Amino acid sequence: MGALVYIAKRFGLYLAVLFIGLSITFLLPRLMPINPVDGYIGQIQSRANGALSAEAIAELRDNLENLYGLKGNLFTQYVDYMKRIVFSFDFGPSFTYFPQPVSQMLMAALPWTLSLLLTATVIAWTLGNLVGLVAGYFHTKKAASILEFVGILLYPIPYYILAVTVLLLLAYVFPVFPLSATFPVGQMSWEKVGMIIYNSLLPGITLVLAGFGWNILSMKALAVATTEEPYVIYARLKGASNWTRMTRYVFRNALLPQVTALALSLGMVFNGALLTEMIFSYPGIGLVMRAAATGGDYNVLYGAITISIIAVATAGLVIDLLYPLLDPRIRHK
Repeated sequence: MGALVYIAKRFGLYLAVLFIGLSITFLLPRLMPINPVDGYIGQIQSRANGALSAEAIAELRDNLENLYGLKGNLFTQYVDYMKRIVFSFDFGPSFTYFPQPVSQMLMAALPWTLSLLLTATVIAWTLGNLVGLVAGYFHTKKAASILEFVGILLYPIPYYILAVTVLLLLAYVFPVFPLSATFPVGQMSWEKVGMIIYNSLLPGITLVLAGFGWNILSMKALAVATTEEPYVIYARLKGASNWTRMTRYVFRNALLPQVTALALSLGMVFNGALLTEMIFSYPGIGLVMRAAATGGDYNVLYGAITISIIAVATAGLVIDLLYPLLDPRIRHK
């Protein structure tokens, strides 16, 4: 019974987060100074050399507001928006690429973003925690100081500076990778897959380096604190080897906060998509969001931000449900 109550509470919190996030997503674009309907009408007028009459413009405005869910007062728009999102996941057509549906645009860009950012995040988390564990457990050794220095060196560097530096070094000074990546489209073949992987390595390296430093420092701090715990000292007095104490006692207990950090990182991969895809010309959600923001494309912004909210909330729900399996103390409570 206790497990069902725990799951019900977490799921209720999950739904509340989604509701609040979707509501904020509805309001934010309407606070932007750009009116997409006015912009679209202005484009049509310029093409027609101002030949549209006032009646034609009024009729066009009425049709556009109906098409994009902007008809009526704010409450009416909100109710219609929630119905479309919750029941059919329909964001309507794109303003900029009319009549292409927003859902189709996002589904085409989503695999690119997920494959790159998820892979890089998991690699950075795994390597950073392994290095941080060794540096923390053997913190009195000189080699541990060197490992810690790597984390201290990488962590404070802003991502855009790190990305531009890696791009210049590995694509310009030492042309290992292309300066301007080319990603093939159309039906996939092994040759195209190889080309995609090759062109994705450079942005992947920068993402791994960006997350590597933080994981080293955080795991090292946790490992140092855990090493001084009584149960670790007791294991040493019992004669347990360094490997046993490091993996079974220190790592398992220090890993719990890092699992939470991983879940949040996986949920927030879209935060790093914009800069990565702009710098490396990588096709994905980031470029779609940039075009939508500059063009006042409400519907695309709705879709991209909604996917990000769902990802973050789902990651939080998953880690809440997994934590009792990882930590017996929570399971006992």
